[in-house]
Amino acid sequence: MKGSILAMNKNKVVLASFCILASAVIFSACRDKQSTGLEYARNMYDPLAYNPDQPNPNPSFKGQTAQTPPAHTTPVGFDSYEYPNTKEGYEAAGAALVNPFPANEKNLAAGKHYFTVFCAPCHGEKGDGQGHLVKIEKISGIPSYHGDATSSRGGNMKDLTAGKIYHTIMYGLNNMGSHASQLSPEERWKVVMYVQQLQKIQ
Repeated sequence: MKGSILAMNKNKVVLASFCILASAVIFSACRDKQSTGLEYARNMYDPLAYNPDQPNPNPSFKGQTAQTPPAHTTPVGFDSYEYPNTKEGYEAAGAALVNPFPANEKNLAAGKHYFTVFCAPCHGEKGDGQGHLVKIEKISGIPSYHGDATSSRGGNMKDLTAGKIYHTIMYGLNNMGSHASQLSPEERWKVVMYVQQLQKIQ
């Protein structure tokens, strides 16, 4: 009997101690709202390397972690495009640029795929300016690639050269945003190839 009472008292002491300790932890955690609490492995939170967008105290870095590339160099895989986003750049691209890819079935199929994914929601699958976004009246004024539709830059849409189409994909025009980040140069040229097929529809 005496032993069971001692055991009960011992259990109560342990439970009370646990409650006091838990309360102390909870209240100490609520004291500083900016604190992240205890951290088990600090070096997993703080990187050893400097962040590229932060200053670097190392003298060889000249105060800048992300170094400026040497002059006249380009990143690996980067394709430069020297025509500016101006009317003059548009006309120059239209006169000078030629599609470097042959118009074969494989390239046209790829162009149709990219056109369907990126262009058809507005321009329509047939290039008639009646994509599903136009039909639900989200946007308007999308010109057709065939017929007598005119470009906002002048001339008929069916007469646009490969360079002018490429330039428009590169920079966008009016409500159309640039697709340079969505499509690689090769993919853009394949879209151009397919658009020029749509231009032939009567």
